[in-house]
Amino acid sequence: MDSQPKRKPNAREIAARIRGEIAAGTFGPGDRLPGGRAYAKKLGVSLMTVQNAYTQLREEGLVEGVSGSGTYVRDTAPGEPGPREAAQRLTDLQAEVARVSTELAGLVERVQRLEAVVGPTEGKASG
Repeated sequence: MDSQPKRKPNAREIAARIRGEIAAGTFGPGDRLPGGRAYAKKLGVSLMTVQNAYTQLREEGLVEGVSGSGTYVRDTAPGEPGPREAAQRLTDLQAEVARVSTELAGLVERVQRLEAVVGPTEGKASG
């Protein structure tokens, strides 16, 4: 039995979840996203957290807010990638950034181990 309380998602994680749903086709062009208050209650987070997630998606060009009506998946102009393709590209890009970050962390660790063995070279005078 799991005694740990379930961690509540932050705005970035909520945006990633919705971005994934757009990429998967769960939400298509013109579809309305869940209302902020109801979605916040469902996730156990504040309304502000959901609003911040929706703002992030708006800044990415995936959704648009319609005053008094809600937040909708953006319909694109002819020739533009649709929201599904754009969301998939963003998801792929995030995965690549995570991969590169992991590799970079490994390189930093290796350099630190080498410096521990060789000693720092910076600041040593020659001759």
